[in-house]
Amino acid sequence: MTTILELNDGNFTETIKEGITLVDFWAPWCAPCRMQGPIVEKVAQQVGADVTIAKVNVDEARQAAMDLGIRAIPTVIVFKEGQQAEQFVGVTDEYTLLNAIENVLVLSKSYENE
Repeated sequence: MTTILELNDGNFTETIKEGITLVDFWAPWCAPCRMQGPIVEKVAQQVGADVTIAKVNVDEARQAAMDLGIRAIPTVIVFKEGQQAEQFVGVTDEYTLLNAIENVLVLSKSYENE
């Protein structure tokens, strides 16, 4: 199982700059975010070491959320090498998130083989 990292304004950019990272932007007062949390936990149980899973509390990491233009939560973004590859707004199911990660992994591996 992949550990879910808690990111903040200080470690956000450094954490997402290499590899593939799925980040769940949330807040404790947000009911849909509380529904998204267990889904992200299930995704973390299924991905391997090639993927980092992280959460950002938008109340505590306002700069990271503002820099990315996060206007609604939950928002889940898949980053590859620090660049946004996929974004989902609202509660997003496990299959969709796993599929997005797989698509980014496949594209990543196909570029490595060129």
